[in-house]
Amino acid sequence: MAKSPEQILKSVFGYKEFRQGQREIIQNILDGRDTLAVMPTGGGKSLCYQIPALIFEGITVVVSPLISLMQDQVGALLENGVDAAFLNSTLNLDEYKKTVRDIKSGRAKLLYLSPEALATERVKSILSEADVPVSCVTIDEAHCISEWGHDFRPDYMEIAAFRKRFKDAVCLALTATATKQVQADIVKNLKLKNPAILVASFNRSNIFLNVQQRTDGLAQVLEFLSDHKDESGIIYCLSRKEVDSITQELQERGISAMAYHAGLSDEERADHQNKFIKSQVDVIVATVAFGMGINKPDVRFVIHYALPKSIEEYYQEIGRAGRDGLPSEALLLYSAGDIHRIRFFFKDKSDDESFKAEKILQAMIDYAQCRTCRRKFLLNYFGEEYTPSANSSQDQDARGEKALQDQNGAARGADSLQGQNAAPCCDICESGGLPLKDVTVPAQKFLSCVYRVDQRFGAAHIIDILLGSRNEKIKKFNHNFLSTWGIGTELSKQAWFELCDAMQNAGLIERVGEWNIVKVTSLGRELLQNRDKIELPVRIDFGSQKKAELALPKKKAVLHKKTELKDDAATQELFDRLKAWRKKLAEEENVPPYFIFTDKTLVELANQKPSTRSGLLSISGIGELKAKKFGDDILRIIDGA
Repeated sequence: MAKSPEQILKSVFGYKEFRQGQREIIQNILDGRDTLAVMPTGGGKSLCYQIPALIFEGITVVVSPLISLMQDQVGALLENGVDAAFLNSTLNLDEYKKTVRDIKSGRAKLLYLSPEALATERVKSILSEADVPVSCVTIDEAHCISEWGHDFRPDYMEIAAFRKRFKDAVCLALTATATKQVQADIVKNLKLKNPAILVASFNRSNIFLNVQQRTDGLAQVLEFLSDHKDESGIIYCLSRKEVDSITQELQERGISAMAYHAGLSDEERADHQNKFIKSQVDVIVATVAFGMGINKPDVRFVIHYALPKSIEEYYQEIGRAGRDGLPSEALLLYSAGDIHRIRFFFKDKSDDESFKAEKILQAMIDYAQCRTCRRKFLLNYFGEEYTPSANSSQDQDARGEKALQDQNGAARGADSLQGQNAAPCCDICESGGLPLKDVTVPAQKFLSCVYRVDQRFGAAHIIDILLGSRNEKIKKFNHNFLSTWGIGTELSKQAWFELCDAMQNAGLIERVGEWNIVKVTSLGRELLQNRDKIELPVRIDFGSQKKAELALPKKKAVLHKKTELKDDAATQELFDRLKAWRKKLAEEENVPPYFIFTDKTLVELANQKPSTRSGLLSISGIGELKAKKFGDDILRIIDGA
């Protein structure tokens, strides 16, 4: 008798229950209904086609854009005892021939291909000659088929021709980010028939959202890393130069870090990525070229050293943290200069393209400068309502945030709301929200200074005038003779930038044009002329003795627990011994440690301390094969032998 999805989930993958949306997507595929599923990065998209593949008679073809992602997925499946394969340029002739034999004989249940390989007559012939049919075609990163998507790839347009040849195969399109326009393009370009369109919650409740102005970027990164010692993380930069500079600074301070960008050779990039995946290096400093094919579940943090170009890009990149469900953090450092650097890339675009890019960028700016719950802002951007827990600034379980929706917008398959008060939210909520503070005098000074320079300069220059700077630009324009020069020393530079953001957010000023020139709005003029009281939500400590400083909230330890381990020495010691065993075994088998077990599995083992083989099967991530393969070793470690 064929096993049910629930049986396969437990016996092969070792999980007790499905995540939000997985079961419904799987049932659609088993029923032969084409499906478009929009699920967040780390939301468990892979199981949605891997489980049907083990039930179908034939083979499941998975279209994946990156070789590294194929290798990662196939390696993890083989470790779980699933016959999977890929055809790409990394195979030598003998390996290629063996894979073709496995495909034709029907032994391989899943075959991973690039869109380019899928379009070749050779691959189509191999699949046509197989003893089993193509049961399912899965398209990962399906937004790549839409010109409205943030990563359009023309090669994806060839998939429709492949589907026409294997017309009996059900189709599953998967993506982490897709607007209504992108969803419509995916359905049209893939020629999906009467598809179910399922959109899961975008809420990744285990990721703490933290945004800071970048004042001394390196110092801020170093301070952050001091709280995340020996943890795995990614630092994203806008340029290769920044990547190399930060990597060198980290290495000189004894931090395990490597660079990743297009300026390195293919061999160097592959080596650095491989070491990161195998946890031989803690931190990867990279341009946005890195990470799309990374399925590493124990990434504990993602730092953006500069403002991303879009919320879609930002959301996808922070989603590379905490894929195992354990507490993780996303830190965004930004400055007004980032906006100018991004707009520089708009120069060669058409007017229509520039308009779209500017609109997308503005949403990212609004997120960075928002004064209320960042999670609420982020989810609202994706069309999802979010209300924080009434009795806590912490988050609610993502499963209850939003029902799956079909293409008619009807709610389907929603789980009950379950509060989990151990999950983090964001820097705004962590501080209890930003209280309104009387900023009348400094705000008036700022607005007056903007007028004194004829509304022709950016915020940094305005602040330099207020602080009494004598830099070359100040002297060049004789701004050291203005009446507003040096009248703002009661605030630190960081506090002035905080006030500037709050004023823009409240509509008192606006930053316009390529150089982010500060201009006073009609509301700002009215408040200044009437000498009205100005109260804004700011993180400025006006109680400082010498000058008001930017007051960043202290982190609450409960929100940033790294592993959810029980708070006792014996449990921590057992967890460390299990990690050491896993590391040694991974090195012997030449696989990433998470191929053996994820941190989440080790945490459960250390907390629950099972003493029997059946007890091991109750642990998340331990299926029948792994219990048989590793059970004796684990029980011996737990017993202390």
